[in-house]
Amino acid sequence: MTLPNDNRDFASLTERFDSALAQLAEADDDTRKAIKTEVLECAAAILAAEGGPQALYERVAAYERAGIFAKSDWGRPAILQPALAVRSLREGDTATTAIEALSELRLLAVARRDFRHPGITAERARNFLTQVMALNLDLLSGTLSEADRERPDQLGTAVQSLYHYQLEHMGYESILDSLVAEVWRILAQRPIEVDDVRQMVIQIATCLYDPAIESTTGNDDARRLVESLFAPAPGCAEDPGVAVYAERLQAMNREALMIEALGFANAMHDTGLASVYHAVLLRHLRSLPDGSGDSLIPTALGLSQTGQDALLCYSELVHTLIDETVFVETAQAIYGLALLLERGVLFSTPVAAGLWRQIGLQLSPATEDSIRLVCGDAQPPRVFLLAGVLGLLGQPLGVGQGNNPTCQSVIGLSMWADNDPDYLLQLITWAARDDEVLTRFEGQHISSKGLEAGLAKENPLDVDPVSLLLVPHLDRIYIEMGRLCGERDDDLHRWINPEFYGWWVGQGFAVVADPKTGEIRDHAGFVRHFYACYHPYYNGNVPVIHSQPAGIAVTDSAARYVGRHAISILRVSLDPDGDMRVYFFNPNNDSGQDWGQGIVTTTEGHGELPGEASLPFAEFASRLFVYHYDPLEHGNADAVTDDEIAHVIQLAHDSWGKEFDTD
Repeated sequence: MTLPNDNRDFASLTERFDSALAQLAEADDDTRKAIKTEVLECAAAILAAEGGPQALYERVAAYERAGIFAKSDWGRPAILQPALAVRSLREGDTATTAIEALSELRLLAVARRDFRHPGITAERARNFLTQVMALNLDLLSGTLSEADRERPDQLGTAVQSLYHYQLEHMGYESILDSLVAEVWRILAQRPIEVDDVRQMVIQIATCLYDPAIESTTGNDDARRLVESLFAPAPGCAEDPGVAVYAERLQAMNREALMIEALGFANAMHDTGLASVYHAVLLRHLRSLPDGSGDSLIPTALGLSQTGQDALLCYSELVHTLIDETVFVETAQAIYGLALLLERGVLFSTPVAAGLWRQIGLQLSPATEDSIRLVCGDAQPPRVFLLAGVLGLLGQPLGVGQGNNPTCQSVIGLSMWADNDPDYLLQLITWAARDDEVLTRFEGQHISSKGLEAGLAKENPLDVDPVSLLLVPHLDRIYIEMGRLCGERDDDLHRWINPEFYGWWVGQGFAVVADPKTGEIRDHAGFVRHFYACYHPYYNGNVPVIHSQPAGIAVTDSAARYVGRHAISILRVSLDPDGDMRVYFFNPNNDSGQDWGQGIVTTTEGHGELPGEASLPFAEFASRLFVYHYDPLEHGNADAVTDDEIAHVIQLAHDSWGKEFDTD
C-alpha cells in the first residue's frame, strides 16, 4: 500500500476509492470480492493520511449504500462487541482493520446523528464507541507499541489517526475516568518526555471544570493531576498566569515562600510533573538578595537528607544549573534535577566536572538546528539540551525510543545514565559540539561521522533532547559494529553488546535460535541455564549487579510473534506476594503490555520501582531470546525442576515459537 505524499496523491486516492465504491454497488457475486478488497485497501491508505478519517466520514452513507458490510457481522452493528472491535483494529490484517475502521466511523456518524441506521440507535452507538476508545487509551500517548509500529502498510498509524479523530468528535468527557486512570498509569513509570501527558491533563482539566459535565466534579484523582500543573501551591491556586504569580511572589515573606515551596515539591513528587509556576518560584528564590532564597531550594525540590547533602556539597553547581536551565519552557527539568540530587550522582567527581563543561558547551550549528526543530525558539538550544541532560541523569529509566526502531541505542542511554554517567556526558559533548561520536570495536577505531543511517532512516523527533541528539550517532555505530563482525558462527550481539554498552556486560552469551537457520536449538538447556544464572534460588542468591542487555521475542495480545526487541534486565527478586519476578527496563515508552496467554507486563503493584516493568520469572523466560551472563559464575542448573522448564517452553512454543522451527 502506498501512502499519498501530497494533496494530488490524496485526491487521486479518494477518487479511486469513490470509483471502487461505485463498482461495488453494481457488482455481482463473482466480482464482488475483488472489488471489495480494493475498496478496503484504499480505505486503509486514506485513513493513514492527514485528513483521511474526515474524508471517510464524509462517505459513510456512500459505503453503507454500496454494501461494504453486507453478509458480515459488521452488517448488524447491534451485535458488535467492543473487545472484538479492538482486536480487529489492532491485530487484524489490512482488510479487517479497514472494515472495522469504516464501521466505527459509521457508528460515529450515527452517534452524532449525521447518519441514521436501522440497526442501531445513536445512544447505543455512542456507548459502543466510548468503550472502544477506553480500551485503546494507550494510543493517546503519541507513541506506538512494537506491535503497532511493526504492522504492515502503516496500519498502526492509521488506527491511531482514527482514534484521535473519534476522540476529537466525541469528547474527552465520555471517557474521563478511564483517561485519568491511564494518565496515572503512565506517570507511575516516570517518563522523561511528558508533553503528551501534559496535553492529556489539559483535556482532563477542560472536562473537570466544564459546568456542563456534572459527573466529573468529584473526581479526586483528576483534580490531583490538574492541580499539580495549574494550582500546586496557594499563590497560584486559581491558575493566575506566570506574570501575575511572579508579582505575587515579590510580596511574600519567608513563611509564605516556604508554604509555596512545600506545595510545589509535594505535587511534583506525587505526579512526576513539574508546574511552570514551580520554575517561576525557583527563579524568584535565586533572585533574592544575598542568596537569602537559596535555603528554601531544598524544600522546593523536595529533597531527602541524601539530596540535601549533594546540594550542600555542590551548591554552586546546582544553583548555576537552576539559573541556566530552569525556565517556564523547561519546567520539567526541575524534577530531573531533584532526582539527580537524590541519586547522589554528583558525588562522582567526573560527573560534576562534566556538568560544568555542559553548562558552557558551544553547540554546533547542526545541533542547534535539530533542537530548534523539535523544541522551538522560546529558549536557546543549549538550554533545552541541558534540561534534557538533567532529565536523563535523574531518570535513567524514563528514557524512551518513541516511534523509532532504536531500542539498542536507548538501552545504552539508560545504562550509561545509571552506571556510567560521566561517559554519557562525554558522548553528549562529542555529539553536540563536534557532530561526531568516537568509540572502538575490537581495537578498531569507529567514528559516527560519515556512516550510513542505521535502523532509523530518519532522525527521531518524538524523543527527549538527549535522545534526539545522540541516538542517530549510536544507531549508526551499532550497525557499523555489526558490519565489522563480518561472518561469524553466532548471533552478532554476542560481540557487539560488550563493546557497545560497557565492561559490565557479561562475556557469556546464549541465544535460543540458530542465527543462520532460525531453528530453535536446545530450548530446555537455554532456559535452564538462564535460571542458573539469574534466579536467586539457583545462582547462590547473587543479585544482578549491573543491568544486562537481553533480547525478547515480543508477542501481541493474541500471543502472535511481532519481532525481536532489546530490553535490559535490572534485577530479580521476590515481589510483595512472595513470587519471584524479573524486573526489567523496556525502552518502548510504555512498559505495560499484553503479550498474550495471560502474560501482562506490570509497572506497579508488584514491587516495581518507577520505570521498571516486571513479570513472573517463568513468564519472562518464555519470551527470552538472548541474554548475557558471567561465564565464571556457575549456578546450580540441575536443581531447576523439569516441570518448570517444560512450562516455560510450552508458553514459548504456543506463542512466538510457532514462527520458528522447534527441536
